[in-house]
Amino acid sequence: MLLENRTAVVYGAGGAIGGALARGFAAEGARCVLVGRTPGPLDTTAAAVRASGGRAETAVLDALDEAAVNDHADSVAAATGSLDISVNVITQEAVFGPLADLPVADVARSVAGTVTSQLITTRAAARHMGKQGSGVILFFGGSDGIYKQPGMGSVQIGMDVVEGIRRQWACELGPLGVRVLTLLTGGIPETFPDAPEMEPAKQAIADATLLGRAATLEDVGRVAAFVASDRARSMTATQVNISCGAHGD
Repeated sequence: MLLENRTAVVYGAGGAIGGALARGFAAEGARCVLVGRTPGPLDTTAAAVRASGGRAETAVLDALDEAAVNDHADSVAAATGSLDISVNVITQEAVFGPLADLPVADVARSVAGTVTSQLITTRAAARHMGKQGSGVILFFGGSDGIYKQPGMGSVQIGMDVVEGIRRQWACELGPLGVRVLTLLTGGIPETFPDAPEMEPAKQAIADATLLGRAATLEDVGRVAAFVASDRARSMTATQVNISCGAHGD
């Protein structure tokens, strides 16, 4: 297995993307620590991982609480002997719509929350990975300087800022043996509400690709597991494109 004897911490594991990442890591042998603010969704993800033969435990905490995140990372590293993979897929209070129509305070609060959460969780992981001389920190969403979509509100802005954070972490942690990457997505239709009015948006994602289909949650988990493994040990400081060709150079 690609991730045997590795410990993966997934912040936002109760959501669709976080759950997919956890299942992907666990399928390759990782011990998964599922973190979020609400017990129910975390328990659901943990049950799915265990039902497939994987290992999972849960922790309820707020990724904006720096002391709690640090204490938890310390406890994970102490209990397992290492903290090998960290990924935070939490988007704080996302607001959508044309920027001209959105209250400045709402957009600023959303972006600030996302950035703060990412800094806290990445810093907590980096402290342990730097000492180990190994580890992988993943971000999700990504940024495309060519393709833009109106109405994304705070979400794409937050992703663009997080990409700047990813670049800085990569150059600072690389000499310590820690890899830092982003999974660049063109959208995952399975994460959309199952409602007739959402079908055009789902179809638009598929239509924008070169393959005529969008990435699935299973794709997300499988690619993440590969990227986090030693088979991708030469990869860092970049985005891994899982957009099925919706984004390209």
